[in-house]
Amino acid sequence: MPIPIEALEAELLRLPAVERARLLDRVIASLDRDREHDAAWDRLAAERDAEIEHGTSAPVSGTEAIARLRAALR
Repeated sequence: MPIPIEALEAELLRLPAVERARLLDRVIASLDRDREHDAAWDRLAAERDAEIEHGTSAPVSGTEAIARLRAALR
């Protein structure tokens, strides 16, 4: 039977900070299973950075990006 999340949380918070950090690293690593997908996003981000640096593309604020996405979804 699974441990209730509240009980697990209470138990984990009793651990020393070093142990909590080690556990956090392991949990995050378990969520980061799709390395190819992450690598593709990293390549795309690097391409966009290069475009901005070379002046072939202009940066857009987060607010404007969200507004554009909302408009596209209408």
